Parts: sequence; C-alpha cells; structure tokens
Amino acid sequence: MTDPETMAAQAYVRLLGATRAVLDGSGRPPAALPLLTAPMAEADEALDALGMAGNEAAFFTLVGRVLPFPRDGGPVR
Repeated sequence: MTDPETMAAQAYVRLLGATRAVLDGSGRPPAALPLLTAPMAEADEALDALGMAGNEAAFFTLVGRVLPFPRDGGPVR
C-alpha cells in the first residue's frame, strides 16, 4: 500500500472511531454530530487525493488492510 492509500484508510478508521464515540448511546446526538465535521473532511480529502471518491470497493479493500474485518460478519470492535 502506498503512503497516500495508508493515510486515506487510516483517516476512515479515525472517522469510524469518532462516529462510534459520538453515537455511543449517551443521548448526545444530534447535538454532538458537528464533532464529526473534521474527521469527515479528513477522510474526504484523503479520498479525493487518491482519486478514489466514488470507488468504495477499492477503498474498502485498503481499509481492510489497515483494520481487518471480522470473518464472522460481526461488528468491528
């Protein structure tokens, strides 16, 4: 994987973590949703830099290299 590919995949993983934190069931959303603005922008910029915007299949292959998906189909933790 190239450095830009790794950066894009890691940006998405950070977005997943931020999303989980905001939507953790504490009753904060939707007031806390603006906290996702920066991680969403980071992930979008990384995808655009790679020219992968709109190519989710290839992108999720990269994400799988950074954050392996569970083989049982369960949620990633």
